[in-house]
Amino acid sequence: MNNTFKIRPARADEAGLVLDFIKRLAEYEKCADEVVADEATLYHSLFVEHSAEVVFAEEDGVPIGFALFFHNFSTFVGRKGLYLEDLFIVPEKRGRGYGKALLKHLARLAVERNCGRMEWICLDWNKPALTVYRSIGAIPMDEWTVQRLTEPALKRFAQ
Repeated sequence: MNNTFKIRPARADEAGLVLDFIKRLAEYEKCADEVVADEATLYHSLFVEHSAEVVFAEEDGVPIGFALFFHNFSTFVGRKGLYLEDLFIVPEKRGRGYGKALLKHLARLAVERNCGRMEWICLDWNKPALTVYRSIGAIPMDEWTVQRLTEPALKRFAQ
């Protein structure tokens, strides 16, 4: 890892940079056509409503990755948790420990904030990420299946 590497919170004037990283992640995950977020929506969600937080990984002052996360709540644990929604390192900087450093940063935040656990999902085909996750002690929750109502289905069901 480069000695000029650092992790810092996103600033309000960086909603466009957050969107750029989201689009790059979606492209990597082969679902770029699913990104409907725009800069104004992200600005409002992240820096006005504070619905989630973003940190950037930087090398020599240049953002090379990001993590977007928020707090959820576990009724079983009785405390909040830290939920990692997105983590992305630019391809040319992978394999240098930057992703693991972002995960460690978030783990420290979770401990500081008295979270009972930290969770995220990973695509089954993303073997490099799964290898990193196993190396840090993360365990798969194979018996759980993610359920989702997309906005159209959510609106139909809510009527």
